[in-house]
Amino acid sequence: MLLALVPIAARADVWGYVDDKGVAHFATERIDERYELFFKSGENFNTADGVSARIETPRAVAVPTAPPKLLAFFDVSPSYKSVKHLLREAAMQHEIDYELLQALIATESGFDATAVSPRGAVGLMQVMPATAERYGVSSDKKTPVEKKLADPRTNIRTGSRYLRDLIRRFPGQLDLALAAYNAGEGAVQRAGNKIPNYRETQNYVKTVMQLYTVLKPPATVAEIRQPGRVRMEMPTGRIPGGVTGGAVGRGNMVPSLTQGPRTVATPEP
Repeated sequence: MLLALVPIAARADVWGYVDDKGVAHFATERIDERYELFFKSGENFNTADGVSARIETPRAVAVPTAPPKLLAFFDVSPSYKSVKHLLREAAMQHEIDYELLQALIATESGFDATAVSPRGAVGLMQVMPATAERYGVSSDKKTPVEKKLADPRTNIRTGSRYLRDLIRRFPGQLDLALAAYNAGEGAVQRAGNKIPNYRETQNYVKTVMQLYTVLKPPATVAEIRQPGRVRMEMPTGRIPGGVTGGAVGRGNMVPSLTQGPRTVATPEP
């Protein structure tokens, strides 16, 4: 079970390191020489080497890609915390893995609800206005579709419904469902029901799948809680920046990409 880290001020720096027992330690100041800058106040989490080696995602993302950093992101990120109840709701309603939604949104927008792509995709799940209209989100006299999609609840509901329909359209082929989410169903069909030969789409699918496998440990490992997992701890006592107390985090056992991730809803990690 994941124990949330104690709250960290939204604009505080976070320093950390992973010890030889696989415990990731975090603080709002550099306690000693072992600590490296995890992320700086007012900036995105960076994926520079430090704390531990990152996984190589083919597509640049606005979240950390080192496994312990990625897991810690979801403990300390205010933008994620503000919408995780919406992810839980969508995962249960549409029978999509919670961790899959996490990975997709991390790749699409880095949990920036105000993100707008050059092509006009809006919000957390980067939903196109035309797609939203297919699912009943339309402009009215006061509010255009684009503004409605900037609302996290509307965006996640719409994007999750679209993803659910794509998963059903390509049963047992999550990679094709993700490719269709990125490039459109038509592009996948024209490619002979394969991932289209677009570098952007191929990188997108690989990135979402890699983040997904980090976020979702195999069920058997989660149940028996084998040793070797990464834990996260905060120093005890009050330190500058307002952090108090201590906590431990979740397991981090990464399944093989060849196992084929499931698409059944799971409780919040």
